[in-house]
Amino acid sequence: MNLKTDYLKNFKTPDYLKIIIYSQIIGVATGLGAVLFHNSIEFFNKVFFEKTAAGFYFLGAFAVIVIPAIGMIIQAIMIFSFPELAKRKGVPEVIKAVSIRGGFISFRTTIFQFIAPVICIGSGNTVGPEGPAALIGGGVASKITQYLHLTDSQRRVFTAAGAGSAIAAIFNTPLGGIFFALEVILFNDIQASTFSALILSSVTASTVSRELLGNRSIFNFTSPSVGSFQTFYLYIILGIFAGVISIGFIFYSKSINKLFNKKLINYVPRWILMTIVGLSVGVCGYFYKEIFGIGYHGINSVLSGSILWQAAIVLLAMKFILVPMVINSGGFGGTFAPALFMGACFGLIFASVLENIFGFQIDKTAFVLISMGAFLGGMNSIPIASILIIFEMTKDYSYILPLMLAVVITTIIVQIFFKESIHMQHLRELGYKFSKAKDASILKAITVNEVMSKEVVLLPEDISLEKLLNCLIESQHHTFYTINKDGKLSGTITEDDIRPIITEYEQVRELLVARDVARKEVVTVFNTDPLDHVMMLFDCSNVDEFPVVTIENPENIVGAILKKDVIATYNKENLKNNLAENFAMELKTANKTSLTHVANGYSIVERKIKKEFAGKTILQLKLRNKYGLEALMVKKPNSIYDDKSDIIVPDAKYIFEKDDILVLFGSDENINKTDDWE
Repeated sequence: MNLKTDYLKNFKTPDYLKIIIYSQIIGVATGLGAVLFHNSIEFFNKVFFEKTAAGFYFLGAFAVIVIPAIGMIIQAIMIFSFPELAKRKGVPEVIKAVSIRGGFISFRTTIFQFIAPVICIGSGNTVGPEGPAALIGGGVASKITQYLHLTDSQRRVFTAAGAGSAIAAIFNTPLGGIFFALEVILFNDIQASTFSALILSSVTASTVSRELLGNRSIFNFTSPSVGSFQTFYLYIILGIFAGVISIGFIFYSKSINKLFNKKLINYVPRWILMTIVGLSVGVCGYFYKEIFGIGYHGINSVLSGSILWQAAIVLLAMKFILVPMVINSGGFGGTFAPALFMGACFGLIFASVLENIFGFQIDKTAFVLISMGAFLGGMNSIPIASILIIFEMTKDYSYILPLMLAVVITTIIVQIFFKESIHMQHLRELGYKFSKAKDASILKAITVNEVMSKEVVLLPEDISLEKLLNCLIESQHHTFYTINKDGKLSGTITEDDIRPIITEYEQVRELLVARDVARKEVVTVFNTDPLDHVMMLFDCSNVDEFPVVTIENPENIVGAILKKDVIATYNKENLKNNLAENFAMELKTANKTSLTHVANGYSIVERKIKKEFAGKTILQLKLRNKYGLEALMVKKPNSIYDDKSDIIVPDAKYIFEKDDILVLFGSDENINKTDDWE
């Protein structure tokens, strides 16, 4: 490690100040990257449609038909030459990087995903730049965090911030970029430091973009009127139609993907398939030039009223059909701009129907803009980001309520069908599984037996109501368990069960016994159950405590597990995980027998695993029970730091390999007992 990076690594500043500095660095870098990406598309658009088209002078105006096909052929060559890099497309790749690779995106991937979309969009293929821009922004941020030697958790945050910053710079909408990163990349996992990084980087990137590209919206329109509150139901109807069309688009895209990549690809070479798709775009563009490229020019034409509703129907149909064909055949681009384009066309059609058939006196521009937001939110699963993007473009508070109505209705309709975001669904289809938080992986490795309390109050089911109340008053417990004559669990009683009968205590105290008050349906957990299962049961019930039994004797209670104890355990384990990540960079260069002192009597140490550990999981080894130590991380010696980190945080199902090095946390006394592992 050179002197410069050593200085950066050891530079002592408050954590929050580091967030401010790093966020602004990333904002500037991603802003410059977004500007370069934008200008590169413009440059190649001129190269293809002016220089290249001139070479086909003998075709005359028909030359534009072959331009998108040439771009698709170039992309096919790139896919053939770099198949692994070609697979890492757009927003899903950023999600994978942040969720399962510690925010790591290789710079080769960033460069490839910069060039390929520039070729695709610059040659007129009808896709958007926002998905690739998010990957480019995330890749630039990831590279910077690697240079700064940040931890995995910090790199995740700044990689997501880089993706959001790129969106902010492309649209000139900092709030839209912030909530894009939160909604899509981070699964709405909001923390103070995360939010600070997103805000600072997005605002900085947007400022850079404004300075270099101009401080104006990419869409031009005069501020229209949204109408009175009595007409707001029209925007709800608009949202319903937008939701139905969004569902149709997603289903159609899935069908095209299945047709191209599971059926036709077995019979037709990809370059031929991509060429045919490119020619299809060219033919459509020959008749309707608005279909070429990103489509912002076409949207501005709709907003200015220079496109009639009849043409808008054709453009909507073309965009609907061609976008999935370009992307699923192998083209590189996103669906944000196409969603806005289709939204603009549908908004014009919808407003024209209201005006010409039903006689409404409305401002069409308002319906066009709100329809754009509805389609953007529905097709890309970004309701809040889409609201903010359109709002920041219009800078008019009067849009908020109708815009929210349309976007929320559209999103609800789409979610009824798909249950989760389209990006998440796509990744699940590829075999990736994600959790919105770390709860499951943290709690899965801990069993009930390690947390449960053995102090429980067992009462005979025939005990009188008077004695039951005395127990309630004298005991510190809030839940009691009744047992029958054989000592088997028969019911449970809580303070809530007793409270309703206190007002009539004098009338019923001689009549009722514990059995009459107890709830007969009792949910029990086994002492060997993992805590993630128990937490799921707590989430599905309104109780704060479960009785614990054994598999051998499921009717005899051996303890109780409290919800507050599970939460406390999670917080403790999460703290240890964060502690591990904060020490990650030091541990990469530490000697395997050296100690890193954390607190008085507690340290972190590396140990090469015992031979008998190989082939077993953390859950099977029970390190916590046998050694009193926590397995924080696993180091992979001699690994190539490309798409996989040489340090990983293992879950309960991680299977050890013979050369693994364990990073352990625990008391110095317990650590000393592992000296014989070497």
